[in-house]
Order: sequence, then C-alpha cells, then structure tokens
Amino acid sequence: MNNESRKNLGVILKQQRLRMPLTLRELTNLSTVSSSHLGRIERGERFPSASILRKIAKPLGFEEGELFTLAGYLSAQPPGMAESSPVYSSRQLEPYVARVLAEEPVEVQRAVLGLLSILKSIAGNIAKGKSQ
Repeated sequence: MNNESRKNLGVILKQQRLRMPLTLRELTNLSTVSSSHLGRIERGERFPSASILRKIAKPLGFEEGELFTLAGYLSAQPPGMAESSPVYSSRQLEPYVARVLAEEPVEVQRAVLGLLSILKSIAGNIAKGKSQ
C-alpha cells in the first residue's frame, strides 16, 4: 500500500473516532491497542495489521469486513462481479462513503447520488471518446 493510501486510511479512522466521539485513550481501553500505535496509524506513519483492524473495528462502529475493505485487505467488489458491471457500479457505494452519506438528510443523499450519476455519465462519455 502506498503512503497516500496509508494516510487516507489514517484520516478515515481518526474521523470515525472523533465522530463516535472517542479519545485515543478511550479507544485504547476499548481495543487494547496502545494510544501511541493508534496515533501513528491515524497520522499515516504506520499501517494497521489485520489483527489491529479487528481490535478497533467494533469500538469505531465498523464491521470487520468494512474496515478490511477500507484497508485494502478485501476487495470492495462482490465475488464474480465484473468491474464494469452497471449493477455493481451504480447501486453500491464504497462502505465508508455509504456510512457517511447515511448520516446526511435524505435531500443531501439524493443530491449526492444524483451528482454521482452525472459524474459517472460524464466519465463514460470521456472513456468512449478516448476509445474512438
């Protein structure tokens, strides 16, 4: 995993911890992972092992699979589903995005999904133009 992905995962974990709201010390008590290690993960200096992800998933309100997907240990794509499948790409969101979006009012959810649909259409048209 590259350094940028490490930082992104750390930012996601910190945002979720603050949203709960939990201090690093509280998360340490709930997960048995040291606060210094958690801080390094949040800053993108360390990347969590699967064992660490298991320990912090529940206290942060994640399903283990969701957190493993965010960390890149699992594919976000359902098995046997082609990457270009319109069913997958148009009906499912990345777990973190879905979680954050679910906290917004229905009007915001509809607006975001509408914008995503428009962006997907634009991206498809650009891809078609490049292949011609």
